[in-house]
Amino acid sequence: MLNLKDILLVEDNPADARLTKIALEECKISNNIVHVKDGEEALDYIFCRGAFENRRISDLPLLVLLDLKMPKVDGIEVVRKIKSDEQTKSVPVIIFTSSQQDRDIRQCYVLGANSYIVKPLDFDDFSKAVNDIGSYWTFLNHVA
Repeated sequence: MLNLKDILLVEDNPADARLTKIALEECKISNNIVHVKDGEEALDYIFCRGAFENRRISDLPLLVLLDLKMPKVDGIEVVRKIKSDEQTKSVPVIIFTSSQQDRDIRQCYVLGANSYIVKPLDFDDFSKAVNDIGSYWTFLNHVA
């Protein structure tokens, strides 16, 4: 059974956001993809604030695909806030970033990130990585 909850894409780079959306569409994911451009917007979406105040917090996204290095609020703080709140801590957070720093990887897992994937530089590899993420988290993984 398909779960048609939103996928929250948190990405400040327009080119990476566009490629990610294309790759998700190519793997036949029919979930709505909500794209926000920074961590502050991501937290507003998750916690139903600002432009998203009319959203119900019970309508949590199927998953959060999160870049780390962003303006306003970085991805590490977004993971921290999502995973430390009782209402949102079960939402899968997949880090999809260019950072290969051990410190970032360790910190994300300590905070509760579900996966950490370094963005491939090659277009085909990037598309395959996004396709694999989308296929696993929307078709194979089972959520309560």
